[in-house]
Amino acid sequence: MSRWLSLAAFVALTLGGGTLIGMATQPGPWYEALQKPFFNPPNWLFGPAWTILYILVGIAGWRVWNTHRSDNLMKAWIVQLVLNFLWLPTFFGMQLIGGGLVVVIAMLLAILVFIAMAWRRDRIAALLFLPYAAWVAFATALNAAIFALN
Repeated sequence: MSRWLSLAAFVALTLGGGTLIGMATQPGPWYEALQKPFFNPPNWLFGPAWTILYILVGIAGWRVWNTHRSDNLMKAWIVQLVLNFLWLPTFFGMQLIGGGLVVVIAMLLAILVFIAMAWRRDRIAALLFLPYAAWVAFATALNAAIFALN
């Protein structure tokens, strides 16, 4: 597979997968009725933020695929993506705030493990994950606050 085609495939996997899961698990009235903390961002922010982040995650995965596809760095990338794709169905689909908190904490840890593993082996992939780690840390705090308030 050409390098550019594999890049497109990785971005399509992350962005397409995240978009499809997001469309299938819309927040709806249940989420609107929840008490939210003062730092809850407006709903319109989530789509653009996740679009950018999924593109960065896809590029990082593509970089790792090209150089470390059969080792633990690629496995770490896959683990964080599985956890990412699991959070929306857990939190919004099953309406499990505590379950979502468990998943998002595990996702944040998986992201940090990926960054630590990639730092010396593919610094660019690690750097591409820094905004993602920051956003997921914020999402973890938000999920925890919603859990505490409800």
